[in-house]
Amino acid sequence: MELTTTHALKEWAVAVDALEQGKTMMLLRKGGIHEKGNQFKVTSSRVLLYPTYEHQQPDLLKPEYADKVRPVESGWHPETIRIGSWAYITDILEVSDSETVAKLEPYHIWNKQFVNSRLKWKPRQPLFILLLRTYKLPQPQMISYSPAYGGCKSWIDVIEPIDIGISIPVFSDDEYSSSSTQIRNIQGNY
Repeated sequence: MELTTTHALKEWAVAVDALEQGKTMMLLRKGGIHEKGNQFKVTSSRVLLYPTYEHQQPDLLKPEYADKVRPVESGWHPETIRIGSWAYITDILEVSDSETVAKLEPYHIWNKQFVNSRLKWKPRQPLFILLLRTYKLPQPQMISYSPAYGGCKSWIDVIEPIDIGISIPVFSDDEYSSSSTQIRNIQGNY
């Protein structure tokens, strides 16, 4: 059965790689500068994982991820983008206190400096925790860059639909259930 989507979530390439490698199932978001209504909102629960490079900063990552970042000039993007996975966003949780954020540290790739700065930016808005059930495509798809994909926004639609029907989950059902339950318990949403 063919199942396709054009919806994509833009995220640092190092984070997309960590999701694909089973190093994390969590993303932390407050939204891009150009979010509609200036607030973060999930527009689709089934999304392609679109890697971005421009704003990656090694000094905001845990040491084991920092060396995987290749700095690029402002405005740089590859001519073709590798889409190797998609994810089902199973949970959208909110956190507003630094104590809870500290307890979540083992579950993501960012360092304390990044997480604390995100928590303090727009302090009246919570930090969103996205739990993603990631699936690898059987064959990565290469798509051409379009100016419509640029800018500081979380969500885009790629021009051509990508088949996600035959894909392999990164985590088994039991692994995903166990880890996501632990995260929900820390956040207090059980």
